[in-house]
Amino acid sequence: MSATTSPRSVRGVSIDDTFAEAFPMKATRLIVTARDATWARNAALAATGFATSVIACGCEAGIERELSPDETPDGRPGVALLLFSMSGKELAKQVERRVGQCVLTCPTTAVFGGIGHGEPIALGKNLRFFGDGWQIAKMIDGKRYWRVPVMDGEFVAEETTSVVKGVGGGNLLFLARDTDAALRAAQTAVRAMRDVPNVIIPFPGGVVRSGSKVGSKYAALPASTNDAFCPGLAELAARTELHGDVRSVLEIVIDGLSEADVAAAMRVGIDAATGEDAGVAHGLMRISAGNYGGKLGPFHFHLHQLCDPSSDRLHEAPEGR
Repeated sequence: MSATTSPRSVRGVSIDDTFAEAFPMKATRLIVTARDATWARNAALAATGFATSVIACGCEAGIERELSPDETPDGRPGVALLLFSMSGKELAKQVERRVGQCVLTCPTTAVFGGIGHGEPIALGKNLRFFGDGWQIAKMIDGKRYWRVPVMDGEFVAEETTSVVKGVGGGNLLFLARDTDAALRAAQTAVRAMRDVPNVIIPFPGGVVRSGSKVGSKYAALPASTNDAFCPGLAELAARTELHGDVRSVLEIVIDGLSEADVAAAMRVGIDAATGEDAGVAHGLMRISAGNYGGKLGPFHFHLHQLCDPSSDRLHEAPEGR
């Protein structure tokens, strides 16, 4: 990670002169509906479980937002999910497993593709075989849907969903005087960022305490603790990014459908974390970001540019829902 070289602050919180380094991913959106919002959310939470990091989970997934009946294909309450993986093949595998085990199994649900362009992958195409020959196909407006008999009636699934290019690994690091202050800043940022379209914040509650670096002293591990940001190692590690009274660091990771979407979420997060509800008065001292010198991915989100309203870079509006 590059060190701080040029001081800058937002409402008294120091912003490091560094960048978050993100990388290309494959992404899809699923729309899960049910007879009421509770069951739609139950299915969504199950389908996006164990999906925090591609390091070990196969995909990164989360709830994008809840949908009203007038926003869903079948006129019922719903939830939009975004799923990201490193390849279309792995994403297709994750979609089929997660929908089959967590949406098909959930009372009253149906599932639809949520992106109108891109390369198709199976959604209900293979899950229909659970119907054991009783499944029925139906064409509506040029799209094929499968009706699979289940014990509470039928499970409806669109045959395919579309895969598009995405961006994974946008991030912010909140450096604070203690854990209470770091949590306050991170939680405030997460609440604001959840209103940004086309992004998810995949870790538990949107917040990461176990930030990682690429590689390890143990050859079998692809990633290990980011020792430069561990307070307990500030006097021991060969290099530390922690100085002064910083005693706690928390991270937010952002995945989005485009570079502009990730930038918009990061900008909103910085603004929220430095505000009256969570900023310097509450113990937030610095905001930084994780990178590997530009070797990990081609998307570089420079914090100073994100904080500069006069900068045109990455300020294009994200595509709406």
